[in-house]
Amino acid sequence: MRLVTIGAFARAARLSPKALRLYDELGLLPPAAVDADTGYRYYDPAQLDRARLVAWLRRLDMPLARIRSVCSLPAAEAAAAIATFMAEAEAELAARSRLATFLTDYLTGKGAPMPDTNPTLGLRFATGCEIGKVRETNQDFAYAASTLLAVADGAGPHGAEASTLAVNTLRTVPTAEPSLEALTTALHDADEAIRALPGGEPRPITTLTALIWSGTRIAVAHIGDTRAYLLRSGHLSRFTDDHSYAQHLVDTGDLPPGDLLNHPQRALLMRALGSSGEADLSLRTALPGDRYLLCTDGLWTTVPHPDLHTHLRTDSPQQAIDNLMSAAHEAGAPDNIACVVADVVPA
Repeated sequence: MRLVTIGAFARAARLSPKALRLYDELGLLPPAAVDADTGYRYYDPAQLDRARLVAWLRRLDMPLARIRSVCSLPAAEAAAAIATFMAEAEAELAARSRLATFLTDYLTGKGAPMPDTNPTLGLRFATGCEIGKVRETNQDFAYAASTLLAVADGAGPHGAEASTLAVNTLRTVPTAEPSLEALTTALHDADEAIRALPGGEPRPITTLTALIWSGTRIAVAHIGDTRAYLLRSGHLSRFTDDHSYAQHLVDTGDLPPGDLLNHPQRALLMRALGSSGEADLSLRTALPGDRYLLCTDGLWTTVPHPDLHTHLRTDSPQQAIDNLMSAAHEAGAPDNIACVVADVVPA
């Protein structure tokens, strides 16, 4: 295998060595070899296509975490994910453009008076949580209210208590203006409470994916392999990353994406509440017409992405929940299933 230096590879890819080092740290583009004595990175010219793809996606202003997800997909799914990202970006740009037009008219005296409050949006939602066809107990938990959507998947002794405790702790977070600081505190409290649950080894743990809602702003908390999806303008995209060992192998290029579900350690978690690692936290802007899906791995491992898309394109959240549950049962429902579907509607 003929390798080239990081400098030569950077010139060929039209990237800087600094960018390549960052992409290596994030698992986006690890070098083919690293000198054990000097730490110098060497690349295979066959990696140029991936390097150029990363660079092009950055020119679209796609976040690095999302680029990592896109790069792990087969070509057709990656193309669909890029189209979804652009549809979301165009919708957000249109919303900002409308606001800018309003503000311009208002400030020049051409428009209507400034409203006293910002336009607010609300949620219309439904939940589902079932034991499935194989498990003897249900350790999943689903919750939906006007300010909080969440799913959690407990494991080990007292796993059901762990998942319920995690979600209930988030119900204490102030929602007038979601802050990542308040979320961090609540998650820390949940982690400590789960660690204090009785039991030996293995210790109880739980995954968690939650959206805290305030008007048009959404604070996202995610840890483990529960997932959150957004259906916007007809395109379905996932905006959480799995914290599992198998996904780590996919991200580092050691496992083909199509083999993720068949990996013998597919369910081995690298991050979970009650165990190790911190949650991913972010803020998002909601738009009217958005539909969110939160689910545990009992759903997404049995119902493929294209089928999730199909079943979500219904008139109501409850119909979507019914369709998704039916699809999981038709696929054997080997695990507990929890999911939340929520529509963003005018308040």
